Amino acid sequence: MVTNHTSVPSVLGIIGGSGIYDVEGLSDVHWEAVNTPFGAPSDELMFGNLDGQQIVFLPRHGRGHRVPPSELNFQANIDALKRSGVTEILSLSAVGSLREDFQPGTFIIVDQFIDRTFARVKSFFETGLVAHVSMADPVCRRLGDCIEDAAGEIGIEAVRGGTYLVMEGPQFSSRAESELYRSWGCSVIGMTNMPEAKLAREAEICYATVAMVTDFDCWHDDHDAVTVDQVIKVLFENADRGRALVQALAPRLSARTSVCEQGCHTSLDNALITAPDARDPSVAERLQAVAGRVLG
Repeated sequence: MVTNHTSVPSVLGIIGGSGIYDVEGLSDVHWEAVNTPFGAPSDELMFGNLDGQQIVFLPRHGRGHRVPPSELNFQANIDALKRSGVTEILSLSAVGSLREDFQPGTFIIVDQFIDRTFARVKSFFETGLVAHVSMADPVCRRLGDCIEDAAGEIGIEAVRGGTYLVMEGPQFSSRAESELYRSWGCSVIGMTNMPEAKLAREAEICYATVAMVTDFDCWHDDHDAVTVDQVIKVLFENADRGRALVQALAPRLSARTSVCEQGCHTSLDNALITAPDARDPSVAERLQAVAGRVLG
């Protein structure tokens, strides 16, 4: 039976790369290991406070970038954030551009994904407890609005809207694949945001991605001229602006007083299919952090 959702204070979860968590003004900082029934997340989680807003940071690939995209434990990462009280996730992701007008250094607040991954577990639910959530609008518009406002306040030009093609990796695209994705109208390409966004929706967490362009994908005539040094320079510049964006975003979230009007916080209300008396108790136990609100 679905229980009433109690409004809880906003806790901002940030999934990103090295350097993003070094935010000026962050206080009460400590790192903590969070255990999950799905195994270990990519790293310990960093907890802190930014102007009254609780922050939880997860290095997606682990500190030092130890874990490749296909080996990320996406279930453990999202479960650990949920257990830590996270209600909103800002995903900061380095991507390649599939559009001429999205130059290196561009920030895109994406609104759609195409999932081309094939070697990853994509749901918390399984045999014994089945659920289907809507992914028609895979990112939270309310959170996207807050990000757009925060970016504008500090002078970061952030493009609103775009499609993120998520490939398996770890190899980059062939030219034929890159041109195919461009023909589909995709804006950027990366390897990490699926099934991250799907699992966040199942965990009833608002989710939004800021895709930070580091270079053009291989379709572009200038692609082969891009050096590692140039990419690293853009990465560092993006990290600086990413930290500034987190600082500007935090106070906008702390003012939230109700559940997400888009339904992110109640996405499981009508999602469970398996009859209560047919549910596997062991599966239900594993899902207590993610789905305990509706499992009782």
